[in-house]
Amino acid sequence: MGKVALEKGYKKVYAISWNYGMGRESLDAFKESFTAGGGEIIEEVLLPFPSTNFQSHVSAIADKNPDAVFTFFAGGGAIKFVKDYDAMGLRGKIPLLGSGFLTEGTLQAQGEAAEGVITGLHYAEELDVPKNREFREAFNTEYGHYPDIYAVQGYDAGQAIASTLDQLNGDISDKQAAIAIMEKLTIDSPRGKFTFSKAHNPIQNIYLREVKDGVNVVQSVAAEALEDPARGCKL
Repeated sequence: MGKVALEKGYKKVYAISWNYGMGRESLDAFKESFTAGGGEIIEEVLLPFPSTNFQSHVSAIADKNPDAVFTFFAGGGAIKFVKDYDAMGLRGKIPLLGSGFLTEGTLQAQGEAAEGVITGLHYAEELDVPKNREFREAFNTEYGHYPDIYAVQGYDAGQAIASTLDQLNGDISDKQAAIAIMEKLTIDSPRGKFTFSKAHNPIQNIYLREVKDGVNVVQSVAAEALEDPARGCKL
């Protein structure tokens, strides 16, 4: 998303999230690529988790008038932040960027306030991938509603386990043998096919999405076959 912000011509960004692992890591990752390309983080705010007292910070954003805002919030926090941002009159004036979890599973509650929010994530509901169309219809038939990223991740984990069990004929007594098989898997996922990195994380596309008419619409592939650099991972 740092690269996306630069490509959109944003030079000064206000960054805000909760002060916990995912929040700090998301802001650090954005800052790394954004500042490397000449961008400036004019303010970085880390709120105690799970505080949703956003009003004063949204007011500060209005006062500083950055080119854009980058954030990581999820669940109820994401709903509240997006609504407060809109209520302050910032929607349509200062672009709001975030991790995909800002608008994943939260759009119905956010309503019109989410329109125009730009996010990056490894999945989007209407992703034009044959496996995604097949999975979505099968899931809806079974459960009466369409899946989100959490269902996709669970499905992919199930595929990885099932494929490993098949190749081991159900015998998982040899832990290292199971790991060795999983390391070499290619998962045919609704998010697009992916393999695993040396750190055992998916090597996968990250999609740039914009909320339009209550849907996360894919605009482009923000990063193709992105791999976790696994800094500090001891193998």
